[in-house]
Amino acid sequence: MKKYLLIVVLLLMALFVLVACGGDDEEPTPTPAAAAPANEQAAAAPQMVAQGNAEEGKTLFASTCGACHGPNGEGVQGLGKDMRNSEFIASKSDEELLAFVKQGRPIGDPLNTTGVDMPPKGGNPALTDEQLYDIVAFMRSIHQ
Repeated sequence: MKKYLLIVVLLLMALFVLVACGGDDEEPTPTPAAAAPANEQAAAAPQMVAQGNAEEGKTLFASTCGACHGPNGEGVQGLGKDMRNSEFIASKSDEELLAFVKQGRPIGDPLNTTGVDMPPKGGNPALTDEQLYDIVAFMRSIHQ
């Protein structure tokens, strides 16, 4: 029974990825800003203004995340993704990135494409939320 459930979950994830990638080469027509009230627009858009200190985050990133993601977030083949051009980072708010880093991404996660465990807090359980926000601020500063 668990095997069938796993197959169904993997098929649903594959379907989700295919739908998300889409086959349409056309850019979607942007909705005019006046179409939605300003408070709805603010609630819908992820916060892209970093809450932390990018300079502090750079030091923390180098010592905690750099082994897999490279000292400047360029990624290390077979270990960690390039963070400089990451759609994942661009699509998440600071709070969502904080939650993700705190949780990590185990090998068994269907969205783990490296086959390498990303431990919670990058393997440094002593990191506080404030320090993690500093890391998020650094991630935002290197993102292009």
